[in-house]
Order: sequence, then structure tokens, then C-alpha cells
Amino acid sequence: MTPRAAHEEWQPVCALDELEVERAATALVHGQAVAIFRLADDRVYALGNHDPFARAADVGKGIAKGIVGRRGDVPFVASPAHKHAFDLRTGRCLDDPTAAVPVYDVKVVDGTVHVGHRKAVAA
Repeated sequence: MTPRAAHEEWQPVCALDELEVERAATALVHGQAVAIFRLADDRVYALGNHDPFARAADVGKGIAKGIVGRRGDVPFVASPAHKHAFDLRTGRCLDDPTAAVPVYDVKVVDGTVHVGHRKAVAA
């Protein structure tokens, strides 16, 4: 296998100004459905757009449709179907420590949001 070129590591998704504050946009990044969240302080997070608690009938109710909030210092999104809270920084479920959603690297360069690859799960 050959290493990926540096430009393939980060995929430009949208302008930061196009993201609504405390809401999510969705994008296909490296072949995966990703929910991208912008907070009031312009921090941006990206999670896999799948609710691990959703049933097949809940298709279309991905994490991007959830409500953004805070528990203390922890920014989270509450899943739309079951209201489980997922930490935007780590993807871990705050209500069930056995569940998590994928988290992706994000950076903003010259006002453009770039999403990288899926982060490794922290122990």
C-alpha cells in the first residue's frame, strides 16, 4: 500500500459561516456519513451520523437531527430518537458508557471546515 497524499487526509466540507450555530450539517467524508456541529464559540466537531440506539424504523434520524447542549463543561448532542447524549469531543454516550459514535478530526483553514479521518477510540 502506498501512503495517502496529505491533501487526501483532509476533505474540505463547507465554509464555517455556512454552518448554523448549535445545529448540524451532514456531509459524506471519506465514504462515511458525518454530522458537523458548530458551537457558539466557533469550535467545530464531527461525529458519525448514526445513532447506535436507533432501530431500522428510525432511519433518517441521525445524530445531525439532535439537539446540542452542555452538561457542565461537556458539549453534547442528544440523539433525536432516544435522547441519549453524546459528547461532541469524544463521541462517548454520557448516558450509557458502553455506547459511542465515531469522532472525526476537524480543522478550520481560512474559513473553510476540513474533516479528516476517524479518530482512534481512546481507552
